[in-house]
Amino acid sequence: MSVFSLCLLLCADLMDLAVGYLTVTIEPLPPVVVGETVTLKCNFKTDGRLREIVWYRVTDGGTIKQKIFTYDAMFNTNYSHMEDYRRREDLVYQTTVRLPEVRISDNGPYECHVGIYDRATREKVVLASGNVFLTVMSPPNNISVVAENTPAPFSRYQAQNFTLVCTAKGGKPAPSVYFKRDGELIEVISYIQPSAGEQGGGSAGFQRARPLISRDLDETKLQRSLSLLDPESRSARLYTERPQRVHTQGLQASEPSPATEVIPETVVSREFPRWVHSTDPLYYFSHTHIPQSDGSVVVQARLTWTLNPQLDNDALFSCEVKHPALSMPMQTEVTLAAPKGPKLFMTPSRAIVGDTVRITVQGFQNEVFPEPLFTWTRVGGRLLDGSTEREGKELILERVPAELNGSMYRCTAQNPLGSTDTHTRLIVFENPSMMKNTQSQNTGASHAVGGLTWMVLVLTVTVGLT
Repeated sequence: MSVFSLCLLLCADLMDLAVGYLTVTIEPLPPVVVGETVTLKCNFKTDGRLREIVWYRVTDGGTIKQKIFTYDAMFNTNYSHMEDYRRREDLVYQTTVRLPEVRISDNGPYECHVGIYDRATREKVVLASGNVFLTVMSPPNNISVVAENTPAPFSRYQAQNFTLVCTAKGGKPAPSVYFKRDGELIEVISYIQPSAGEQGGGSAGFQRARPLISRDLDETKLQRSLSLLDPESRSARLYTERPQRVHTQGLQASEPSPATEVIPETVVSREFPRWVHSTDPLYYFSHTHIPQSDGSVVVQARLTWTLNPQLDNDALFSCEVKHPALSMPMQTEVTLAAPKGPKLFMTPSRAIVGDTVRITVQGFQNEVFPEPLFTWTRVGGRLLDGSTEREGKELILERVPAELNGSMYRCTAQNPLGSTDTHTRLIVFENPSMMKNTQSQNTGASHAVGGLTWMVLVLTVTVGLT
């Protein structure tokens, strides 16, 4: 080895000795739940003199580094760089930062940068860094169950699909959602939900997803289903076509007759479907994930089956949500029920000619789910505005005339499980003020006629005398 080579090796060793060494490591963090306290610990080894320790939060895929905390060893001071000027970080033994009550926005990578003085010159700083990823979990903060495409009418001649939608909001990562019926887990058939562009709305949109739900009943299967000769066969399926007339006529002899119930001041008639199918429905399940700006995910799960009002009425359906941040599942439940006995309230209670009368649905004898559809009609005639029917929870009759006295109004409340009719009679009394004005007008007219007659008599007598 030449003398020149030996000199180079000696210079390199001297430079390494002058610079010294610096290594930085950060302990990995397990996932944490929103609201917990997190400790970010930066470990470093060096034979040099510490200059500073700086913590960064990395955003936008590593393109932006936000300085969150600094320790200055020269002046032995530390300070936060948070924009809201609320000091959320605490420095623990120079290298460790504690984040109390973490939020979803705290999720992401963090870097610890350590600087030491170069041994050769005090003005030069040697840097090294380490990184760690903080995973913040958030349990769902809200779950709800609604019926899709409601309010909807009841059909006693046609089977129809029914869909429950369970929505879980605020979860990170996305929670798992499943349905139960009467406390038992429902066996479902999963399918891919059509995109928004393919969905037309209502049953038409659902029919576009027919690859999984197109097992329509042929005539033989329909007859077996109607006769219930094979209750073990899974012949029920999502079904929206109207049964053939020949089959519905064959059932009319054995169908239950409409029941009537007498409620004070109202009469309620309940209808039952004229079609029958197997007691073993098929449940179809789909779910969608909707990312939110805060990093959480909204999960919408759909459970669809062919509704059988005779079996599904009073059935308890529950939606349960599992999440790693929860010690036990969240749950919300609904009970399917047909409307029964709407309570109607009329104002004013004593209507007179010329009043504006409001007939309002105040409630039901039972809890009703899904939301009912209300339709108002007048028995034996049209409504006051000339229409045949009106939808809504309230019927408004403006400036009622005396001719409406004794007229009967029907409120039909229906949902996919059943329909009820409630009748109420409108009693209209004479308006005293209007009668008084009429009498005053009649009296004034008689006085005017009397005065005119007297004047004619006076003129006649005068002409006779002259």
